[in-house]
Amino acid sequence: MTTPGPGPAAADPPAPVLLIEPAEGTPDVVTDLDALTRASSRIASGHGPIAVDTERASGYRYSQRAYLVQVRRQGSGTFLVDPVAVDDQVDSLIDALAADEWVLHAASQDLPCLADLGLRPAKLFDTELAGRLAGFERVALGTLVELLLGYRLEKGHGAADWSRRPLPIDWLNYAALDVELLIQLRDALEEELRVQGKLEWALEEFEALRTAGPPPPRKEPWRRTSGIHSVRTPRGLAAIRALWEARDGMARERDIAPGRVLPDSAIIQAASVNPADEQALLQLPVFKGRAQRRLAGPWMRALRAAAQLPKSELPDPSPPADGPPPANRWADKDPEAAARLAAARTALNKIAEENRLPVENLLQPDLLRRTCWQPPADLDTDTVAATLRAGHAREWQINLVVDAVSAALKATAG
Repeated sequence: MTTPGPGPAAADPPAPVLLIEPAEGTPDVVTDLDALTRASSRIASGHGPIAVDTERASGYRYSQRAYLVQVRRQGSGTFLVDPVAVDDQVDSLIDALAADEWVLHAASQDLPCLADLGLRPAKLFDTELAGRLAGFERVALGTLVELLLGYRLEKGHGAADWSRRPLPIDWLNYAALDVELLIQLRDALEEELRVQGKLEWALEEFEALRTAGPPPPRKEPWRRTSGIHSVRTPRGLAAIRALWEARDGMARERDIAPGRVLPDSAIIQAASVNPADEQALLQLPVFKGRAQRRLAGPWMRALRAAAQLPKSELPDPSPPADGPPPANRWADKDPEAAARLAAARTALNKIAEENRLPVENLLQPDLLRRTCWQPPADLDTDTVAATLRAGHAREWQINLVVDAVSAALKATAG
């Protein structure tokens, strides 16, 4: 087993230096193909890893597309690319970024919209994930930059509407600062991981993240409507589904975040009250507004369609779960499985503490639950290792936990 070093230094650092704008000034936004070709050529002529970030408009738009792509490289500088302005024709940027390692913070948030543009890394370093593996309790970009580099980033626009044009100067500074120190942060974290004996673990994690691909679509996404637990009847759930699907169609067509078309709370209230007609619907608080009055017809049609469904087409209040039941029910449903899970959690918590790791990064909680709920027939370490590997555990994780998990699977109730 690899023995970690002492972990992040605990000495009091000097007061951080506040960065309000990039050291080289605010970059111009690249908005045409000629400018993108020139920028791509400069990026390609630089050296070393490439810092990459994106800005989306998740709370404002239906799509999760990138409205701005930030790139920085030693010897090249910082570039802010507007992919919308160039109709997503970023071939020259794809070529410029193809050869070297990308550095992102919380890469899982950015990789999907970058892939939509044809931008995919050949090698990846995720500074947020590196911070977790290095044992830092807080791993926000600004926090790590302050702790490791002694700078404080000007923040405040991450949740802004990045589809807005033109983008204000302070937003552009914020976007550029997100990649300003990313390479230096990467180097500091790499050294921290090397000191702790965890660098190979991190590299394995980065590669798994890079090659993971998009998650499969949810089978019934409407079931994630906030507050749905308060509606228990099949007919009420059908109303929620109908309103959710109507809202989703409008949001997609207009490219507006669904919650801005109709909030979840309004869907739940309408499904619970079951208004008899448009007039009754318009008496409900959210539906009294001018925007909702214009849409009363579509909402009411959705509710009526749900009300007329035959029983055979109503949603199941308790659909079969994809995986084991919630762990708090195991003691009643399967005491032996509950004993296995308790033993495994205790063992993994100890291993995580010894290695200065969040336990969820030591082994995915869902994989642990599935393994304890339905363990392999043979509980020897080779078979357990194969089971964990089939569940996409990385080799470093398997090496750390396989003995403990194998022993826990032999635990019995009482």
